Parts: sequence; C-alpha cells; structure tokens
Amino acid sequence: MKTWTLRAESSKVTSAYMLLPPVVSRVPTVARVPYRTVLSLSGSQATEFLNGLVSGAVPASPRPFYSAFLHAQGKVLYDAFFYTRTAPDGQKSYLIDYDSRSADAPPLLQLLKRYILRSRVKVRDASDEFDVWAAWGTPADAEKAPRQWRWAEHSGVAEPVWDNSVSPWGTADLEVRDVRAPGMGRRLLVRKKDTPPESASHDFLPSEFYTLHRMLHGVPEGTGEMFGFPMESNLDIMGAVDFRKGCYVGQELTVRTYHTGVIRKRILPVVIHAADARPDGPAEPRAEIPSFAANSEIRPLVLREGGVRPRGTGKLLNSTHGIGLALLRLEHVQAAEQGNLAFTLDADASPEWGISQWRPEWWPQSDAA
Repeated sequence: MKTWTLRAESSKVTSAYMLLPPVVSRVPTVARVPYRTVLSLSGSQATEFLNGLVSGAVPASPRPFYSAFLHAQGKVLYDAFFYTRTAPDGQKSYLIDYDSRSADAPPLLQLLKRYILRSRVKVRDASDEFDVWAAWGTPADAEKAPRQWRWAEHSGVAEPVWDNSVSPWGTADLEVRDVRAPGMGRRLLVRKKDTPPESASHDFLPSEFYTLHRMLHGVPEGTGEMFGFPMESNLDIMGAVDFRKGCYVGQELTVRTYHTGVIRKRILPVVIHAADARPDGPAEPRAEIPSFAANSEIRPLVLREGGVRPRGTGKLLNSTHGIGLALLRLEHVQAAEQGNLAFTLDADASPEWGISQWRPEWWPQSDAA
C-alpha cells in the first residue's frame, strides 16, 4: 500500500515574512470533492433563468461555466459549477454542483424555486445520482500562456480576459475545466458508486488532498470560505463575475464597488507555524500541525514602524496540515511583505502559532500594484 505525501516547492524566498507561491506536484491525480450537492435544472428557458440570477456570464447556448449566487446586498450565498447534460432527444440541461452546508443562506433548491414564477424551468435535487470528483496533474491541465487581465480603474478589481474563440470552462457534458486558477485541472460528475475513468491512469487520493491542492493554489471554495463580497472571495480573478452583463441579484453593489469602491480584503493562502520559527523556505504541508476552528482570529503584530496602524483582524477560514486560507486586510499584507508586520493566530491552543501569507503565482499583477 502506498503512503502519500504532498510537497510544495518554491524557488526562492524574498523575505522572512513572505513566501513565494508553492507548486503542487504534477503527478496525475484524482480525488473526490467533499461536501457537494447536485441540482438538476432543465427547461427551454433555463439559460435565461440563470442569467438573471448568477453573477457571471451565462453562455447563450448551454455550456459549462462557473459563477456565484449573491443575495440582494451583494454578498456571496453560494459559488457553483454548472455542467451540461444532453438528453436522448438532444435537449441540454444544467447540473449545478455547490456546497449546501450554509446555516445562514436559504437552501439553493428553495431559492431557485422562489424565482421560477412562470419561467419554463424545472429544478430538482440530483445528489442521489452523482458524486463530484476532481482530476489534475496532466500536461493538458497546464495553461500554455500567462493570463491576461482587465483592471478596474481604481478599485483593484481584476478580471481574466478569455480567448473568445474557445470556451474556457470546456464543452463536454458532465465535466468542467477548472480554470479558477492554472493547474486546477478538471471537475467531473460521476454516477453514484462509480469511479472516474481517470482512476485507471491517475493516483487515487483522499479528499483532503484535493483540499490541499486548491489551497496551495489560493482557491477558496464553498460556504465555509465564501461569505463576504465576491471580490473579497477572489471571485473576480477566478472568472465568476461579469461586470458588464445585465441585471442579476446583487448586481447593484457589485458594480458600484467595481467603479467607485476599493477592495480592502482578500482571501490568501497561508502557512501555519510556531510563532518563534517563521519559515525561511517553501511552504510545505506538515501533518503535525493541528487543525484550528474555522474563523479563528488572526491578529497583526507590528515588528517595526512602517507607516501602518493595524486596524481590525483577519480570519483563518480553513486549514489542513499547516496550509490554509485566510481573509486578510490588504494593508496588513503589504506591511507583512515589507517586513513591518507579522500575523499571529489567536487560538485556544499551546504553543502560540504564527501565520505567513503568500500571493499565488497566478494572481494578476499590475504596474499600479
């Protein structure tokens, strides 16, 4: 029986308080994605119906995509993958893959039924038909060229500029190319009790390796990690928000932020370590690091005067084996990158723990930044 480890690699460390982006081993891998629910959405007006609800652009003819449902005040209810399925008569319908664990948001099935009214749409739970899997690590999963970005003038919002000649999320049924970040691979819907065909050629790993995979790429997912405004959850740079489409629920505040607001917080990947042993090398998962409660408070600690007055705190959203995702104030991040500030984890545990963040390699970089 094989014992599996996951190693993050980095070429150079520029500061004791900032790690360069790690790269997950590119061995072909398949793992089940935990905590997912699947809904079926069909009908002649399904595309039009979704376009009035989700934050992203819905293809004119049914194709896979990734987007989010917001509430009227513009905060994230659910992020979701949208797959297609073709019936024997050639009619296409959607399958929606999302995290249904939220205690605060209305169940998505009820939410969709509330908006149907006279639309020619049918929605039902299909979780008893499908499981959600992820596959990554093949040469086909790698992006061939650096991403191009469209920047808002003042707010710090950035959008990927896709090649309009191809669908970035793919075209196959029951599959989505996961282009939230380079190297994320593919998302698959597989019939219950079956395994993906990739199982024959890929390493078959537990779900926690998928969680590590996406956190090392700086990709938040699900209701436990996304609950603020979409740009704070990086949904803009992951291609889930269209700032030029027509009306949808939560559009007003989202577009206003794009044009006149400022993004003050974002979710970043972090490494957890002993407070007196800040890393001077690559971020690497470590099994001996304990798990911490979701939304554990992260406090900024001034190391030397650098013009920053620490206001507020951050939140550790999720972690495993010492790698996590945290919602941090960008002014604190900048001060930490300059060596003026460090982060400590306010947890009911001993010893005291420190947090070091990094900016994922694939993130947009502008001259202004």
